[in-house]
Amino acid sequence: MQVPPNSVSCVFFVPQIEDIVTRIQDETEGVPIRTVKSFMTKIHSVVTGADIVQWLMKNLSIEDPAEAMHIGSLIAAQGYIFPISDHILSLKDDGTLYRFQAPYFWSSNCWEPENTDYAIYLCKRTMQNKTRLELADYEAENLARLQRAFARKWEFIYMQAEAQVKKKDKIERKILDSQERAFWDVHRPVPGCVNTTEMDIRKCRRMKNPHRVKKSVYGVVEDGVQSQSPIHTTSHHCRKGTKEDVEKEILFLSTQLDRHCLKMSKVADSLIIYTEQYVEYDPFLTAPEPSNPWTSDDPTFWDLETSKEPSQQRVKKWGFSLEEALKDPAGQELFLKFLESEFSSENLRFWLAVQDLKKMPQQEIARTVEDIWVEFLAEGAPSSINLDSHSYERTSQNLNDPGRYSYEDAQDHIYKLMKSDSYPRFLRSNVYQDLLMAGGCVSFTRLGKSLTGKRLTGLMQSS
Repeated sequence: MQVPPNSVSCVFFVPQIEDIVTRIQDETEGVPIRTVKSFMTKIHSVVTGADIVQWLMKNLSIEDPAEAMHIGSLIAAQGYIFPISDHILSLKDDGTLYRFQAPYFWSSNCWEPENTDYAIYLCKRTMQNKTRLELADYEAENLARLQRAFARKWEFIYMQAEAQVKKKDKIERKILDSQERAFWDVHRPVPGCVNTTEMDIRKCRRMKNPHRVKKSVYGVVEDGVQSQSPIHTTSHHCRKGTKEDVEKEILFLSTQLDRHCLKMSKVADSLIIYTEQYVEYDPFLTAPEPSNPWTSDDPTFWDLETSKEPSQQRVKKWGFSLEEALKDPAGQELFLKFLESEFSSENLRFWLAVQDLKKMPQQEIARTVEDIWVEFLAEGAPSSINLDSHSYERTSQNLNDPGRYSYEDAQDHIYKLMKSDSYPRFLRSNVYQDLLMAGGCVSFTRLGKSLTGKRLTGLMQSS
């Protein structure tokens, strides 16, 4: 197959791509596949990006290297060639090392991987102790999500992964691991990368099983048939309506009357209020004081933002919402001290512990989940929190299979409790009001002493 010059916009189909890849791997006329020595290790069965670009220019009659790189990137985006050092499926005209995908994983084999296959793959990755195979953050989150979804058959998935790990010798296993990783980079890409295998989810579901969709975008639930708006009913449907059709139409129209609708005027008012509230914090609308560090090379603004002695502007922002107060380290510290003065600091400490749990390495998850339970929720816990029965029951069930999101329900309940109860009192407290009126110049040490004095007074009164 010859590719004409200046053909950047030409489209390749799967057979054409695979024909090119087969020719590149030819033992006599293709790119030489070799083993590269790297410090104390050897990297087997690799080629360089520069070799691939030169081969494409020579054998496909391409004059411009940029066009050859473009075609090579199209091939890489489909997973037929992949870099061994990162997850970005593109071709570089340099010494970057690439490996060819095994024909078993080619698109022509009509691969339609399911979430169970992905779960087995991630389980295998966690069984490897080497640093190069540790899960990335997005993969750890996907594993936790799949573990919750397949809780009933997770033992079977784990056994499958364990059986696959024990196969093959060391070199063959390394190559297979990289090829399998590249396959999932295509079908479950890194967040922010384009999914080249993606198609419209509604069309895909209709093609696979037209009776599987139970709920339409219009909110009408039917058994086995996807409901449609009367406006979108096809014109070739000429069958005379029966009593059941009329009843379904009545049900549809009744449901539309009950739908929650928000007036555009209210949406516009909310947007205006939000814009007015945050206008002084938007550097595009209001010039920051001191000057913008990106235009003036004066880092004073950044120093003030990271300072433990917050400015009046930062303190004022804490009053917008509890989320804004917790995002600022200084606001979080002051709110924690306020809660300590009210003997309810365990709520915030629990919420922060769960936030940290979500970012921890996978191997520390189970131990941390147990520590949080013992500290805040177990019978006789030293820092017991107040949960409703529903949240407590859901959390107890989650502990049978501990994960990053085992305390999701409990965390939501505690957050709403702080937002509706402690946070309004914090905004009305003398500590926050004094800091706000003083322009953020009051020392945190002095505030801490005043809160400590308030706590001691409460202890004396209670005794």
